[in-house]
Amino acid sequence: MATAEPYVLFELAGTAYAVPSAAVQRMEMVEQVTPVPNAPAFVDGVVFSRGQVVPAMSLRGRFGFPRRGYDAATRLIVVAHGARTVGLIVDSAREFVTIPADAVHPPPEGMAGTSGKYLGGVATVGGRVVLILNVAEVLGHTNAH
Repeated sequence: MATAEPYVLFELAGTAYAVPSAAVQRMEMVEQVTPVPNAPAFVDGVVFSRGQVVPAMSLRGRFGFPRRGYDAATRLIVVAHGARTVGLIVDSAREFVTIPADAVHPPPEGMAGTSGKYLGGVATVGGRVVLILNVAEVLGHTNAH
């Protein structure tokens, strides 16, 4: 019997992504992001969230998509893996889904390059292709590039 895992769905550059709910601490609107000198280009700065200073990473920047300004739909998804806690800035997020484990497939061979390593799998949810984030990889290389 296949197990299922809950995910938070979000949009980035017109594509649906999912992050395992177990890695998500909270989700909030993006308000004040304080720039940090000499931060990697994909780190917009830091935010003060629930008593904690959290690095705010633009997933658009991280994945090489064109940047855009924040709007009312922009969300900060605070995720944790090991000792690292990072806020992921995404275009929008508002949906929670449960995806059966047998519906998650490995990323295609052609996506095994730099950006493909950030994907933990690919699934189809409600007729949409959803790319599942590999949180460990996204958080583990914040000093690269």
